[in-house]
Amino acid sequence: MLSLTESKLLNALSVDGLEISLNLCFHNLSNKQTAAGELMKGYSFILLNLIFFTSSPPIYAASEGCSDDGVVSFLCGPVSPEDLLEIPGSPWVIASGMEDDGYLYFANSQELTSTAVYPSSDIEHRLDKNRFSNCPGPQSTGFRPHGLSMVVGDNRIHSLLVVRHGSREAIEVFEVEETQELPKITWVGCVLAPENVVFNSVVATPEGGMAATHFQLPLGHVYEWSENSGWSQVPGSEIEGPNGIELSADGEWYYIAGWGSRSLVKLSRGRTDIVKSSVEVSHHIDNLRWSIDGSILAAGHIGRLPSSIFGCLNQSECDGVSTRVTRIDVNNLTARQIIDYPSNSVFMLGTVAIEVGNEIWVGGIGGADRIARFEYR
Repeated sequence: MLSLTESKLLNALSVDGLEISLNLCFHNLSNKQTAAGELMKGYSFILLNLIFFTSSPPIYAASEGCSDDGVVSFLCGPVSPEDLLEIPGSPWVIASGMEDDGYLYFANSQELTSTAVYPSSDIEHRLDKNRFSNCPGPQSTGFRPHGLSMVVGDNRIHSLLVVRHGSREAIEVFEVEETQELPKITWVGCVLAPENVVFNSVVATPEGGMAATHFQLPLGHVYEWSENSGWSQVPGSEIEGPNGIELSADGEWYYIAGWGSRSLVKLSRGRTDIVKSSVEVSHHIDNLRWSIDGSILAAGHIGRLPSSIFGCLNQSECDGVSTRVTRIDVNNLTARQIIDYPSNSVFMLGTVAIEVGNEIWVGGIGGADRIARFEYR
């Protein structure tokens, strides 16, 4: 990840004929010529930086209120809630606030309140040295959380995986214990990312490991980790901008969001004869979440041009940009768009959708301090 310094470069990058204005900071680059060379060598990383590492996104003041926007309601509090997941059978939703020095939040779906829970001086750090022997220990500063995954455990104690940027690239692992009031969260370990790999989304595997997407354009990959063998690249996982990821209950199929291809990719897991198919949707797909009916909710965004997304995030030029959610039947690979919500001053760019009771909650990035709530559809 590039460090932020006083040096700034304003340049333009052409990807498949697309001109994208860049306003980036570089570390240890002696001149603009060197910087431009680094740009051309690593344009996919820079696109990732534009989407996920913008250092100063606009923050919307709480004074704008939390009133409804037509048929859309909000839960206010979490800043840039890029990913969401529900603790089953409870009122609690976990949100990752993808900001520099961001937070994990617990949102209460009954009281419509939220609490920032990590980092915090009250949190216990208890490293599981047997499972995470290569983890150097807790690092609570410079915490920029991203994708989430949960393994539901016994006795209301669960395992939470969090893609983490900032002071290190890693999957941070937490224990979440349901209590009568606010759940208790304990840090228990980490898995460092391979060198030069920046993860986006993560999913737990049935064997006790994890898989994560490495977002790159034109092609990125999925990596899988196990305690015994570490990280390895998943065969057949070359995808245009792999973003969100889910696994079938039996662990035999990956479902991967192709951000660049605007498609959901179904990929066999653990087979010598790779099977791969896909279905296109009407938008760039960010995160994926299972629905109670066995379909997948694919959330993302669309603009008049691909560059419109970056203009919305970096210059707040969001005309023609909207958040979309599509429901995908993974058996027949058919898709039905269910939400189309134009970007506005309080909710810029949606990235995830989950079912919460009789509503669909949509999280997003760009500094907005809320989760959008839509009627179930």
